[in-house]
Amino acid sequence: MEFPFDVAAVLGERVSVVDQHLRPAGRRGPAHRGDLEQQLRTVIDELGKASAKAQGLPAPVTSAARMETNRHVLYILRDADGRGTTKAAVIGFLKVGYKKLFLLDHSGAHNEAEPLCVLDFYVHESLQRHGYGRELFQHMLKSERLEPWRLAVDRPSEKLLAFLRKHYGLCHPIPQVNNFVIFEGFFSNRPAPQRRPPQKRPEEEIKPYSLPERDFLREEAEPPWPFNLTAGRAGGSPVRGSLRPFLAERGPRRPAGTDGADPIRTLNGEGERQRRASSLGRAGR
Repeated sequence: MEFPFDVAAVLGERVSVVDQHLRPAGRRGPAHRGDLEQQLRTVIDELGKASAKAQGLPAPVTSAARMETNRHVLYILRDADGRGTTKAAVIGFLKVGYKKLFLLDHSGAHNEAEPLCVLDFYVHESLQRHGYGRELFQHMLKSERLEPWRLAVDRPSEKLLAFLRKHYGLCHPIPQVNNFVIFEGFFSNRPAPQRRPPQKRPEEEIKPYSLPERDFLREEAEPPWPFNLTAGRAGGSPVRGSLRPFLAERGPRRPAGTDGADPIRTLNGEGERQRRASSLGRAGR
């Protein structure tokens, strides 16, 4: 893939590594810095469009704007000899990034992991089957210090699966519900996640009972008969309870004219006098 500017000044090495900061390789002073950044954006956008077209995708998954908002890494391979031109050309690219995923193993158990993922991979159609794709992959694996079966691949095409099977022996893919694919050996020798034991609560000083709690725990006096009878039972046994409801309900109120006398006896004497007066009146008639 050729461009109307010097690709070697933008990318520098044969395999250039570009992250979210989009730093071009050229160093020609402030006057040329803005031009190099714009040229690097153009290279990334055109590579993303070509990859989407080759995979039959409705929109590119790789662009300069997406690179700025994600912590992904691009490995861009350029032609060192320029293929007969003085401006060189871009052969292809590989985009990778770490993602937190829930993955199923062979037994169907869910496992939380954050592997390095292959997110986009493209080699120009006129340069495929020349070893350039393997060169890109080898450079990435060496830079990331990773074995190929540790990778997770996002929506791999049949060509990519055949490429991984041919060059790295990844013959037993394990498809996932999130459209990623991992391979046999992904979970082997993977350290189990360390779980921190729950922190112990600091021992607090034992506080004495407060005054309301002391009042509650204090044994209260028994109310007098008949207020200590169990409700609903004739001649019920005494029940220990509080005098406070009894005293609050009783209060200082007394029947008029009793002057401290027993209200039950006073009421019975008044009723007896009224019956006698009624009987004398009937007899006088």
